[in-house]
Amino acid sequence: MQRIPTARPSWNDEMRIAAIETLDSLKWVKGVKGKQFGLAFAEHCGALSAAPCQNGSSSLWASLRLLGIGEGDEVIVPSFTFIASATAIPLVGATPVFVDIERDYWCLDFESVEAAITPKTKAVIGVHIFGQPYDPRIIDLCKSKNIALVEDAAQAHGATQINTNGEKLFAGSMGDVGCFSFFPSKNMAVGGEGGMLTTTDQELTEKVKAITNHGRAPNLESMELGSNLRMSEVSAAIGLVQLSNLEKWVKRRREIAQKYTEAFANHPHVSIPKVRNGAEHAWHQYCLRTSAPKKLMKYLDENSIDSRSYYSIPCHHQAVFTKHPQFQSPMKVTDEVAGNLVAIPVMHELTDLEVEHIISIVSNFEN
Repeated sequence: MQRIPTARPSWNDEMRIAAIETLDSLKWVKGVKGKQFGLAFAEHCGALSAAPCQNGSSSLWASLRLLGIGEGDEVIVPSFTFIASATAIPLVGATPVFVDIERDYWCLDFESVEAAITPKTKAVIGVHIFGQPYDPRIIDLCKSKNIALVEDAAQAHGATQINTNGEKLFAGSMGDVGCFSFFPSKNMAVGGEGGMLTTTDQELTEKVKAITNHGRAPNLESMELGSNLRMSEVSAAIGLVQLSNLEKWVKRRREIAQKYTEAFANHPHVSIPKVRNGAEHAWHQYCLRTSAPKKLMKYLDENSIDSRSYYSIPCHHQAVFTKHPQFQSPMKVTDEVAGNLVAIPVMHELTDLEVEHIISIVSNFEN
């Protein structure tokens, strides 16, 4: 069997034709495709407005700018996440306040968030880690404290969560501003780098579009500090096609994840990931927890299966935060989980034969 990668971007004739037709139109920027993509994505996730942008990292920076966060402000963020979730905060002059994660679901811990709030707290960045939605109580907490909630949904395309009112929310509508990435390994992509800003705040519906275009109003006057974060028309055209396939792709990921969960439920050397009650996981990654991550990865590699370790160095321990007061602080669950998670392929492009091979190999792993 050929080597099985951790990601295999979807690409077909419909996407190819959409890209070529857009190139042939010679309208490569600031055209109808970007507008259509934003409208379609907002409708998909139940947001009031959405704007395509360059990548997930720029969407995080833009979200904080939209919320007026800057010097002297604090933003709560989990340490167990991709580094961009944390570095977006000092990039606008604010201070990240790192919190621990839940033992079962690995998203930011509600009690830790509540305890970290101070008069300087202006926002919480909630991360749907690996496609698992965060605790819906965080939505209520932020509203009650008048704190903005930035939804880092970079790994959560298609995820849903029942909120405390019994409503089903899609990723992208569980915060004031939502941030997505369309990196090629994600559940959907745009043929390269790409991202999306969403909002559920009426006052921000036009601003999410403006901030990606130098903060300019329709008359082209710059009303606020923004930059050129626009997505190309070609990428937006590809994204539109990919979005139309997202539901079936996420369904396939859930089918694969369920097969893994059933196969490895009683494995003596690995633990399976748990899904929060009321949530529909998007399965950007399926991570097995093990006390021997290097051994498992080496074993998978010898059997032609790619894997990755997440996140071996928590954000608050990384060199970029050497001068941060929490740099050497212990974080109980984060420190326990970091580096012990091994992601195995769960992409929707996996064939049944590949899934069977992965199950067979992991089932025979011995620590």
